Amino acid sequence: MRTESSVALPVTAADTPQAEQTPGNVTVTPITAELVIAHVRDSESSFRNTQAGGRTASRQSTVPDFGLAHQDYELGPGDIINVIVWDHPEITIPAGSYRSAEQSGTLVADDGTIFFPYAGTLKVAGKTPRQVRDILAQRLSKVIENVQLDVRVVAFRSKRVYVVGEVKEPGLQPINDIKMTLVEAINRAGGITSEADHGNVLLTRDGQTWRVDLQALYEDGDTSQNVEILPGDIVNVPDRQLNKVFVLGEVREPGSYVMNKRRTTLAEALSDAGFVNQITSNPSWIYVMRSDNGTSELFHLNASSADALLLAEGFPLRPRDIVYVDVAAIARWNRVVSNILPTSQMLNLISDTRFPLFNGRQ
Repeated sequence: MRTESSVALPVTAADTPQAEQTPGNVTVTPITAELVIAHVRDSESSFRNTQAGGRTASRQSTVPDFGLAHQDYELGPGDIINVIVWDHPEITIPAGSYRSAEQSGTLVADDGTIFFPYAGTLKVAGKTPRQVRDILAQRLSKVIENVQLDVRVVAFRSKRVYVVGEVKEPGLQPINDIKMTLVEAINRAGGITSEADHGNVLLTRDGQTWRVDLQALYEDGDTSQNVEILPGDIVNVPDRQLNKVFVLGEVREPGSYVMNKRRTTLAEALSDAGFVNQITSNPSWIYVMRSDNGTSELFHLNASSADALLLAEGFPLRPRDIVYVDVAAIARWNRVVSNILPTSQMLNLISDTRFPLFNGRQ
């Protein structure tokens, strides 16, 4: 296997077979065994740091509990509560066999109040069921001796989140007394579809949008990605159509190819494109062009020997990468000749034409 320096070098005229001038801010990095090993070590180091909390240590304090973390739910307009006063069925509306708990419950009005017999109108918006129970017990104690009652929320309707995009059941998801995380919100929506982009979930809150890497959570155990969902949040799972790589040049089937969970190697991309054209390509000049945040990188693979495919298999591509296979010198010459030949034949035909009106003179 050929070994080349892995130091990024500025592009000059001698670096390219066509000796064409290229932008000075683009560097050419040979794809070597050292470069592939460095990529593997970086990914392993990132995984270890994630497991130890190193990569997201500053955010670990905000990570919600994975378990059924109970929260003191604050009532709001639209919620339905059920008030049960023991030993006093006359003021407790029974559910019965034909009425559900929601139908027999007490609705929190738009102004955040409820009405209950002997207690009057109570402001319950922003209060927890425990606080409402204490207020009702205090008011009913004036008419009922040794009052015992319980307050339960039977319908959570005041706090909702929106889950849209590539999920099986997009729509509104209510927040109840169990803290909702990103994974739970997506699971309530039926889970993600096969066209979802796992690594690019968008979370919008108060006019700001963050990108959440759900794939890092599933595969690397990065718990910092499982953020807590708050009322009014919008979770958008985009599709993976932007996760494409482009294979151009001397391949059998040039075009764009969608990555599977952002995982595609250079060898897979060339294989999807039918590999290089054995007649017209120059395997010594295979390029990967990458642009990120205004900077551009150019990677070069010399695949003139079969063992170079091991390097191609170990080189991961990123979304929007461009793979280009250069044309062989003889094929380039043949194309130039094929363009010139029709013109030369036409000129030769015209030069051999004789005109009888001018005594056969040309």
